[in-house]
Amino acid sequence: MAKIGWQLEVILPRPGEWSVIGRLGPPLVFALWLSGCGMIPWLAPERDPHPPSPLPPLAQEQGLVVSWSAQPTRGTEGRQLRLVPALAAGRLYVADAPGRVVALDAGSGRELWRRETGLKISAGPEVAGERLLVGTSQGEVVALSLQDGQELWRTSVGAEILAVPRYRPDPSAGGRVIVHTLDDSIYSLDAATGQIQWRVNYPPPVLTLRGSSTPLLTEDGIVIGLAGGKLVKLSPSDGLPLWEVVITRPGGRTELARITDIDADPIWVGETIYIGAYNGDLAGVQDKRGEVLWRRKLSVHAGLAADAEGIYITDSEDQVWAADPRDGAGRWKQDQLHYRRLTAPAILGNNLLVGDLEGYVHLLAKRDGALIGRARLAKSRISARPLVAEGRVYIYGEDGTLCALQQP
Repeated sequence: MAKIGWQLEVILPRPGEWSVIGRLGPPLVFALWLSGCGMIPWLAPERDPHPPSPLPPLAQEQGLVVSWSAQPTRGTEGRQLRLVPALAAGRLYVADAPGRVVALDAGSGRELWRRETGLKISAGPEVAGERLLVGTSQGEVVALSLQDGQELWRTSVGAEILAVPRYRPDPSAGGRVIVHTLDDSIYSLDAATGQIQWRVNYPPPVLTLRGSSTPLLTEDGIVIGLAGGKLVKLSPSDGLPLWEVVITRPGGRTELARITDIDADPIWVGETIYIGAYNGDLAGVQDKRGEVLWRRKLSVHAGLAADAEGIYITDSEDQVWAADPRDGAGRWKQDQLHYRRLTAPAILGNNLLVGDLEGYVHLLAKRDGALIGRARLAKSRISARPLVAEGRVYIYGEDGTLCALQQP
């Protein structure tokens, strides 16, 4: 596979992946929806201008062994949510849109307990000490018992949550829950009680993609990507900004062309934070100072992964890239999975994993991006990044399928 340089094209979001938010009155909001509809081909009665690529033949194939497979939940019910598996102490936790939360033995897939919460869960779960955290479409953060799923507390934060709540142990404060809401508010909650400790709000642009960047917890701060292309680092104790930096400035003549949201999760390796913006740039940012070390034009939406050897990115056209962590220079591009609605990459040893819209998981070689394996594990889309932990890979599909894989 030939090495190539970087290229950026403006790609419109897919159905359901944009929304109008802000403080405008209803008539203006409605007008924006109408003006946007006329510009977006997939809202017209026409064929998809970017149909998914057919599955390419594999020159070589390396298998993944399914250790177990189950369908413990009803998944996302066709909605764009941030439901992901969480692993702790040999247990795997998953949640679904109607409010079911299930704990399973990670080794065997045996169900340990389930709880019908009645919540409209939109993000999570996250393990927080002896608690399990979820966010809801109604703007609530809810803590459940790890032992049986019983509700311990709930707190309203006023806006839908599409980023996984994060838990930060804090000896002086007893632990904090960091929440990023769809309106770009960031909250710190007391992990024991749910009481709000502080709130910071960054007013979003009028038009933004439907999604939020999950907070990254570093040694001394909280790093969050925002709509409009800004990356911020906040103090855990009071939410005051330690630094703010613009990754990509909005440009273009229309509101759609000016979308530069950071919905990808920041990745922290060593002293560098890697991040990408939709319609914008991939960047490396120095953690302590917030200095942008380099930028490369690349539209990022699903997300990225990184280690000491490289950065691996799923771009907005569902191409997978590898880049040099020192300067962002492109190493290779895998374009045979075009428009298959890929997940962010997950690193598995010398390989990468991505899920797609038909429930396939694809295995790529890290060295050159070659496709070396695939397996269909779910009947619908896999949108959650594969979870790699303790020698296994856990896959959670939007139909509620949960699988554990291992390399032979």
